Formats: sequence, structure tokens, C-alpha cells
Amino acid sequence: MATRHSPHPDAAPFLSQADEMEEEVVEGGSFAGGGQPEVGVQTVTGISYPRSVMIVAVLCYINLLNYMDRFTVAGILPDIESFFRIGDSSSGLLQTVFISSYMVLAPIFGYLGDRYHRKHLLCLGITFWSAVTLGSSFIPQKQFWLLLVTRGLVGVGEASYSTIAPTIIADLFVSDRRSRMLAFFYFAIPVGSGLGYIVGSKVKDLAEDWHWALRVTPALGVVAVVLLVTVLREPPRGAVERHSDSPLRCTSWAADVRALSRNRSFVLSSLGFTAVAFVTGSLALWAPAFLYRSCLATGQCRPCPDGDTCSSQQSLIFGLITCVTGFLGVGAGVEISKRLRRTNPRADPLVCAAGLLGSAPFLFLALVFIFIGETLLSLNWAIVADILLYVVVPTRRSTAESFQIVMSHLLGDAGSPYLIGVISDRIQRGRPPSYLLEFHSLQYALMLSAFAGVLGGAFFLATALFIQGDRKRAELSTQGLLPEEAEPEDRIVVPKRGRSTKVPVSSVLI
Repeated sequence: MATRHSPHPDAAPFLSQADEMEEEVVEGGSFAGGGQPEVGVQTVTGISYPRSVMIVAVLCYINLLNYMDRFTVAGILPDIESFFRIGDSSSGLLQTVFISSYMVLAPIFGYLGDRYHRKHLLCLGITFWSAVTLGSSFIPQKQFWLLLVTRGLVGVGEASYSTIAPTIIADLFVSDRRSRMLAFFYFAIPVGSGLGYIVGSKVKDLAEDWHWALRVTPALGVVAVVLLVTVLREPPRGAVERHSDSPLRCTSWAADVRALSRNRSFVLSSLGFTAVAFVTGSLALWAPAFLYRSCLATGQCRPCPDGDTCSSQQSLIFGLITCVTGFLGVGAGVEISKRLRRTNPRADPLVCAAGLLGSAPFLFLALVFIFIGETLLSLNWAIVADILLYVVVPTRRSTAESFQIVMSHLLGDAGSPYLIGVISDRIQRGRPPSYLLEFHSLQYALMLSAFAGVLGGAFFLATALFIQGDRKRAELSTQGLLPEEAEPEDRIVVPKRGRSTKVPVSSVLI
């Protein structure tokens, strides 16, 4: 092939203009670069454009519910601490247990999502998630351990959804249209997170009982399952990129893992996203509590009495900040990246790096400029997902999503809420208790997030070095123009010293 003799794209200068070969047409009439024409997408998938948009809207609604449920707990955290009489370390465990379960189960659903019917997996996962979330609202006061168990089980449903839903969008759209749909899908993360704070705190106030805040998303989850059954039609994997409805050949799980571990753009961008998860995980759980303690330290509000509901004003404020900054950040990230791609093929990781590096100083300033910091942090959500989808072949995308989830949560938000709580408790140890001490201890602990952001920015800068080559290899492999490495069992083994050996019949027949 001609492409084998063209200059390697990774050899281009770091901030160069796009290579001419990005628009080179390869065999079959498709573009070697990212500018694939969207001709015949409806014919290949058998799904009309309006129906595809409806499917994305349903998936976005479910993603919204996922993050609403996840951050409802953070919105009512002072009430949970008061009800169960627990400290910062135990409070941090609520998020840590959920994330730990989520990341352990993600590879299982990633494997299933690459091989089995995705619609059925989604329906089962969301049904289970809704039931467990509803059950967690009836736990008695002396059974905090049971609340931890139910938060862990919630990870089953979310693991089934997060690994599969983006791959369905990838099989419905290509090129810039896919980026726009992913942006719409990932708007649900910051907006859903903010709504979790707002809905949780307001439902608690209306019912005068924090337990009711945990009963909102299960009811909406029933609607989600009905929408999945009636609206979702599953597209063939990778058909829009192959311009054919012929199925792609799945490789073994071990071969998928080997290929992903050698994909430098996937590994480095996942490490960068791990830093994003570390920062957002720590802020998500502790920012409302930080704002609440600042009010106590300055005398602007009264502490919540035992057995009564706490003030929800801080959760409402942080929820609004999260919604607005997420909407601005995700939209700005996709638009900036789309425009920069025209002149720089490494735009995606560079925008992610700029967002993380830019957010670090604002987060370091004790949350004074949290609005700007969260906006810059939100630039990453849709872009990181888009990077994964175009550097990984379709038959490995759910597995790649699952491993990115494991990496980002194992090293990111699985431990960051608990770590922040431990540091805060450690700073308070041996000192006379006061509201000012509680405020400053949490303030100093949250400064760790700024340093994590700088490290993540460095990983995205490294991703920019390899993004072109990995993207092109994935596109050529999807179109059948780049032969994949043979499986060990398919190779011809030449016996040593005349010993006989068994080989597959297909290896010797001509």
C-alpha cells in the first residue's frame, strides 16, 4: 500500500500544520484522516438520522440520571454525617466504595459490550441500579455499613452503562457529527452532577427528610428503561467506518488487552483523564462541605442540630456552579478542538492539556476562583471520549472504555475523596476543635487537587506526540487496509530438531 511508504505522522513537528496526508484518499474511497464523508450512514446502519438523534437523546437522559444519583449523596452529605454520626474519613468511603465497585465491574461489562447485545445489557444494568438505589433510602440509623454496601452495588448498573453507551453513539455517527453528539452526551456529566446537588438538597428541604432525596432517580430510572425498550435500535459495530454492514472479526480478550497496552495515545490520554477524575472526585464530594464550613467559620450560618436537616444553600450554590461551568466547558472544549483540528491534527490532546494546566492555579486558590477552574476542567469530557473512539478499533471500544474507567477511578476518584478526608482529619488531630480549624483543614487538603491537575496536563501533552499515528492505524485497520497481528494459535510453528507438532489445518492448506 502507498501508505506504508508515506512519512510517519508522529514525526511531524509538535505544533505543526496538519499533514497533507490527513486528507489523502485510500482504497475504497474513504479518507485516511479524520475527514470521512458521512455518505450512506443511514443505509449502512439501517437507522434514520432522526431516530439516531432520538437514541442519543435517550442515552443522554440516562447519563444525566447516573450523575444525578452519584452526586445526590454529596448534596446531602452533612445530613448523612449527622444521621449516622460519622466523620470525614467515613464520609469519604461512600464515594470510594461506589467507585471501587464501579471500576472492578467495568472490565466485565466492557467484554460483554464488545460481544453481546448492548441494548439488553443496558436494560438489565439500569433496572438493577434503580432497585438498589431505592433500597439504600430505607437503611436504619445504626447500619451505616449497609449504606456502604448498597452504594457499592450501585456500581453494577453504572458500569454496564458507562462502558457501552459511548460505543453505540460511535456506531451511529462519524467525524464532526460524532464529536457534536458526544458533546451533547457528555453535557450530562457536569449538568447531571449539578442537578444531583440541587435536586437532592431541594427534595430534602421539601420532605424534611434526606432519605427522600435518594428516591428521585429510581423513579426516573423506570422511565429510562421504557425509553430504551421503545426507542433504542442497536447499530452494527463499526459499520459507519467500514462503509459496510459486514461484521468485524472479534479477537480474543487477551489480544484486545495487548493491543490497547501498545496504543500510546489510549494509555497516555487515560492517564490524563485519571487526573481529571482525581480532581472532580475530590471536589464533587467535598466542595459543598467546604462551602458549608466556610459559612460556619465566618458565622454566616448555624450548625445543623442532631437529628435535624442541615442547610442546603451550599449544595445549591455548588450545584449551580457545576451545571453552568459544565455547560460552558464541554461546549467550548468541543468547539475549540473542532476549529483547531483544521490547522493542527494534535488539537484534541492539546486542548485537554490546556484545560487541566489552566484549571490548576484557580483550584489552588482555595476555591476562590472555582467557577473558572471548573470551566477549564470541563473542557476535557467530550474530547477524551472522542480520542478513545478514534484511536481504538470498533471491536475493542467497550473494552477500552472499561479499562479507562478502571485506570481513572483506581488512581483517581476511588481514593481522592477518602484521601482528602484523611488529610483533613489528620490536620485536625491534636488541636482544639473549632469551626475555623475544620474549614482550614479541608482547605489545605483540597489543594492536592491542583497538583494532580498539573500532572494530568503533562500526560495530555505527551498524548499529542502520538495521536496522529495511532488514529491513522485505527482507521486503516477498521477499513481492512492494515492487517492485524495474527493470534498465537493461528501462526505456523516450525518444529525444532525434527520433532513433530500439531498445527491448524488452515495453516497448511493452500
